[in-house]
Amino acid sequence: MIGQMLGGWRGLGAFWLAVLLLVGGGAAVLQVLGPPPPPLHGQAATAPPPVAAAAPAPAAAPRPLVTEHREATVADRPGRDTPGPIADPDPALLEPTPGAPADMLPRIAEDGRRPMQVYAAGFDRSSRRPRVGILLAGIGLNQDDSSKAIHDLPGGVTLAVSPYATRLPKLLAAARLGEHEYLLAIPMEPQGFPANDPGPRALMTGLSPAENLDRLRWLLAHLGGYVGVTNALGGLRGERLAGMADQMDPILAELARRGLLYVDARPAGSGGVAVQHHVWSREVDLEVDEPIDDIDVKLAQLEQIAHDRGDALGLAEAPSPVTVQHIAAWANGLLERGLALTPVSALARPPSDVAASAQ
Repeated sequence: MIGQMLGGWRGLGAFWLAVLLLVGGGAAVLQVLGPPPPPLHGQAATAPPPVAAAAPAPAAAPRPLVTEHREATVADRPGRDTPGPIADPDPALLEPTPGAPADMLPRIAEDGRRPMQVYAAGFDRSSRRPRVGILLAGIGLNQDDSSKAIHDLPGGVTLAVSPYATRLPKLLAAARLGEHEYLLAIPMEPQGFPANDPGPRALMTGLSPAENLDRLRWLLAHLGGYVGVTNALGGLRGERLAGMADQMDPILAELARRGLLYVDARPAGSGGVAVQHHVWSREVDLEVDEPIDDIDVKLAQLEQIAHDRGDALGLAEAPSPVTVQHIAAWANGLLERGLALTPVSALARPPSDVAASAQ
């Protein structure tokens, strides 16, 4: 009996000894680990709820570099797809001339709109017909002839306005209402100077490029609402200056910076520099009213160029009644002959550093 009691006490002692060892070991572990971190400010000291795994973001669709380049160039392309009258000069597309704040120069608007887009005649680019255009120069020098040309010719005919013309506001308002886009004619030194005099403020080979830029800006501020400029000034073409790359490069760069296009009035193949530098441009393919007796033959030749190559641009140097009558009759039958009368803005070609896909 006594042996059994001693065995029970020994078992109980072993139990309590084990308990004491466990408590002491736990205390030692807590001493080593330290106290638990305090709860974050403003939060209960409870275990945070499990965070749901975020859904993976959808992968962006790849955009080829060619597409990005095409989008950028199409946005810069001249022309307008919608029909209707042409907008009046927009203050957002004008800026004061340095040193002459009353004179306003064309510019690219803050939202990216360009004069060669806003003031362009509407044209449906989805048409698959060969495109043919006419640039009629000398507008404004004879008020009656210019007014009749604006009234009698379809809106697809582009006009070139002389900087020496007077009483222009009413004439240009009628042109915009008649859906005629227009260019500013820039006088440049021609062949045969000084016998062939381009007039005051002309761009001359004897001036420095900086002086010619000053003259260009004076001319650009002379009127508003034009899509670009041309060297077609009546019968003059500015051949001497237009053939000098060191003079033309800064001029074309200035036009491009202001959102304007350029039409070289020298026939294609004469060594024009515009197509290769800076600016949306076009060369004339054929003069259609010189000599005037051959105008119908020349217009037929222009059609053939359009059929063969896809597009063509003709130049008429003055809005004489005979010229206007022949062009009007010719233009009225173009659709029947499978061609589309096209404003210059829809015929312009991109500079050499812009993808051809922008056309």
